[in-house]
Amino acid sequence: MSESSRRILLGRVLGAFGIRGEAKLESWTEPRAAIFRYQPWIVRDPQGGERELSGVRGRESGKYLVANLPGVTDRDAVEALHGTEIYVPRSALPPPREGEFYWVDLEGLDVVTTEGVALGRVSHLFATGANDVLVARDDERERMIPFVIPQYVLSVDFEARRVTVDWDPDF
Repeated sequence: MSESSRRILLGRVLGAFGIRGEAKLESWTEPRAAIFRYQPWIVRDPQGGERELSGVRGRESGKYLVANLPGVTDRDAVEALHGTEIYVPRSALPPPREGEFYWVDLEGLDVVTTEGVALGRVSHLFATGANDVLVARDDERERMIPFVIPQYVLSVDFEARRVTVDWDPDF
């Protein structure tokens, strides 16, 4: 996938909010209402259909966001969008601050130990609540490495496409 076509999943539609055609959203942006700044959205329904959507407005409401989606005016139409994922092109997001990374930018980088032992490539990352975890895979195994700088992750070098970790290759 080219850099210009990379997408980032920012959220999803959880269902209807009220009876006026508003949608309840889950957002993974920080702050979560920032999802409304990154438009147009590319929305993908659970059947795989995609379309571009812009002009979405919304507000915070408790644990979720409430959105008005253009062209969606009743509760049944919103319920049909349940599970729809919200993507934006990677290029629509601001550059990360010093020491911060978008997970999508780390995917595919080689992972090596401080001794130069190859551990595979970054498959994906996930959050545990305590810390994020980097998953490195090669042909033989998968390793889950806490993404904790500088304790386990010593450096990220995008030019060399490499993440250097302090990790026992046998662990």
